[in-house]
Amino acid sequence: MDTMRLVRFGAMAVMAASTVGLSAGCAGSARCDSKQEIVQMDSKAFYTDGKLDPAKCKAAYFEMMTKLGAPVYPRYKTEDGFMWTVDFNQGDFAAFGMGGVFWVNDRTHQYFGHEIFLLPGQSIAEHRHLPTTDDKGPLQAKHESWQVRYGSVYGFSEVGEPNLDKYPEAEKLLAKCQVPHLNSVHVEKWEADGQIHVLPKEETWHFMMGGPEGAVVTEYGCFHDNAGLRFSVPGSSL
Repeated sequence: MDTMRLVRFGAMAVMAASTVGLSAGCAGSARCDSKQEIVQMDSKAFYTDGKLDPAKCKAAYFEMMTKLGAPVYPRYKTEDGFMWTVDFNQGDFAAFGMGGVFWVNDRTHQYFGHEIFLLPGQSIAEHRHLPTTDDKGPLQAKHESWQVRYGSVYGFSEVGEPNLDKYPEAEKLLAKCQVPHLNSVHVEKWEADGQIHVLPKEETWHFMMGGPEGAVVTEYGCFHDNAGLRFSVPGSSL
């Protein structure tokens, strides 16, 4: 177990805003000032009777995507379960959450294509991927790369020079959530500029946070087996 890596949830919790509106600023632009304030939405807006409401989550993503100029394909709305949303069992969708589409997850040919949707300041729970074995044999630890299509994200990794202090707009949101190694994390700001960002080392801890305008990110990787997925945030699950 990774007990020593579990994060405290303390009084330094930060919600940058209580409004339901998306962050303005550089929406629709390929590049943003990395020090721009990140305005999170109000998590209460995404729950009905205490349960995460996928329709409300998707509506927020569709609004964000429209502002960014990203396509909202009809099947996102019409095919039940095709586009999914999760809060990682944290009950705070604006801080911990994501939307996603698995374009392909092929065990036989070992390839994977995924679309990631993140609202402003919304973070995937820190995680890593381990090797697994299923009824067909062993599987390598998932290796992955990312390409920001619209908006921007912060990419976090335990690999690289610690530099969180260079991104105070993201650091203040992390006080609430998740980095067990808060003083040793490496951060990069990724824009919609055609660049590919590669997981620096297999089996290492990493996660992603939506930038000031949110983001649509394409992920490429080998076959994704949920059995190899591990979270550092207490109680996290898909």
